[in-house]
Amino acid sequence: MWNAEQEKYYFSVLDILQVLTNSTDVKQYIKRMRTGDAVLNSKWGAICTPPVVMLASDGKKRMIQVADLEEIFRIIQSIPSKKAEPVRQWLAELGSQLINQMIDPELTFQMTVKIIVGKGIATVGLTSVCTPLTFGRN
Repeated sequence: MWNAEQEKYYFSVLDILQVLTNSTDVKQYIKRMRTGDAVLNSKWGAICTPPVVMLASDGKKRMIQVADLEEIFRIIQSIPSKKAEPVRQWLAELGSQLINQMIDPELTFQMTVKIIVGKGIATVGLTSVCTPLTFGRN
């Protein structure tokens, strides 16, 4: 769900947990997960926005707990399910890439070129026109 005022997407917490856990009772799963993670439990009210009305799988409108992308990632980190492990590994890889890009800005330039080329945008002379600046390097 897009919130135009905050310019953020929000996702159903129950739906995300259902997909990553295959739990038959997601609400009970959340209770157990919160019990096992004191920090998550103490911040649950800040992580999940007040419930919003969304169309449920049965076609009825229901009050649903939602969270933005950053908070969904926080919740995923707390899921002890094997299905959540690939997502946690992907998040760790992204975090590592971002830190490496902060250490070496040239990596950001290389990633940008890779994305532009991947999208098929004209790249004639791209690297010669957009040579990254190197500060303090020989």
